[in-house]
Amino acid sequence: PPEGARTACRRAAAPQSPAAPAPQAKYGDLSLGAEVRGDFPLISAPDQSVVYLDSAATSQKPAAVLDAMQRYYLEYNSNVHRGVHALSARATDEYEAARGKVARFINAASERELVWTRNASEAINLVAYAWGLDNLAEGDEVLLTVMEHHSNLVPWQLIAERTGCVLKHGRLGEDGALDLEHMRSLVTPRTKLVAMAHVSNTLGCVNPVTEVVEAAKAVGARVLLDACQSVPHMPVDVQALGADWLVASGHKMCGPTGIGFLWGSMEVLEEMSPFMGGGEMIQDVYLSHSTYAEPPLRFEAGTPAICEAIALGAACDYLTAIGMDRVHQYETALGSYLYDRLSTVEGIDIVGPTCDAPGGRAALAAFTSDVAHATDISTILDQTANVAVRSGHHCTQPLHRELGVNATARASLYIYNTPEEVDTFVAALEETLAFFREVNSA
Repeated sequence: PPEGARTACRRAAAPQSPAAPAPQAKYGDLSLGAEVRGDFPLISAPDQSVVYLDSAATSQKPAAVLDAMQRYYLEYNSNVHRGVHALSARATDEYEAARGKVARFINAASERELVWTRNASEAINLVAYAWGLDNLAEGDEVLLTVMEHHSNLVPWQLIAERTGCVLKHGRLGEDGALDLEHMRSLVTPRTKLVAMAHVSNTLGCVNPVTEVVEAAKAVGARVLLDACQSVPHMPVDVQALGADWLVASGHKMCGPTGIGFLWGSMEVLEEMSPFMGGGEMIQDVYLSHSTYAEPPLRFEAGTPAICEAIALGAACDYLTAIGMDRVHQYETALGSYLYDRLSTVEGIDIVGPTCDAPGGRAALAAFTSDVAHATDISTILDQTANVAVRSGHHCTQPLHRELGVNATARASLYIYNTPEEVDTFVAALEETLAFFREVNSA
């Protein structure tokens, strides 16, 4: 907005809600953010005052990850695998060591179950094309939910167009989370796949994966989990979850963009056809045909994102040193504080379940206002208070239609955020809404 709008926004500040009591009294230890904030150069620089509340879109990167990327290019930049010289050998060792780090981070049975991809979207597409085209036929059923990210909707729509399989969608319950009983009712002997989010990027609900997996396995269906909003924030054990595939993106878990992964049980990976053809994924090539490498290389055609994979391994090291139990405890507490503080703001409607829901709630809050569009709110927050939140449909258009809104504003937290930043955000939001009330009444 023009400078006049900024001035008016500041001038129109509503009376602030009473100062929040020391949050530790109710929420417990909230010290992690202050402890680790200095590890993240962008948000801890002396001249940087941004309140970054957009980690569900991408996280900030610690110096350890940035250093790992720089070391690769400065010390051992080379292509991996086939080379026998020292640089290639070191690059290969570091690259494959990173695969092992990510595999251990999610408790995979073997690092051979970990396939590098560009991102979670590519990982889902890999399953859709390398498994779906061979295993889904007309009348087979794929069970999704209305809360899915577009990356877990569009690939299956494309596969349905080609195979004739039927897409079904679990709905929301009155509490704003997944209706488990409805989800169970959709599972039939024709169900061949259940693909769902572990944690919703909009509702913040933690889905009942154990119960859904049990229902799917009872009819012989495979299960894919979109874990983009869970792997960075809580301990995730793929063996305990019981799914067949799990996908995640590196850039949401302190790693760089351009790298993600597909975990799959070795049983299903060995059954899957190649996704793309090229170098790396072959065993032998003839003029008339080729034979293919064993997983995971079967699905990794071409020169990979070497630097990015190594940096994602460094991100796993960083998070492991903190401890994912502590990460989850901290985010649960700080997320509850965010929810409680937002709940005091007049005219705000937070979507999704409350913090005491059976599965808990992620450290994010998407909301609407009765006085302004989400994008207008986010713009004013950025330009007058340097508070960064996201606005729009968050790649969940069908969910927003289900909710009866076209957009929400979303504040999402991570390990480097603090209670003081939540207070700054809420105060700025109250001031922003007061500005829009004044404008609307003029």
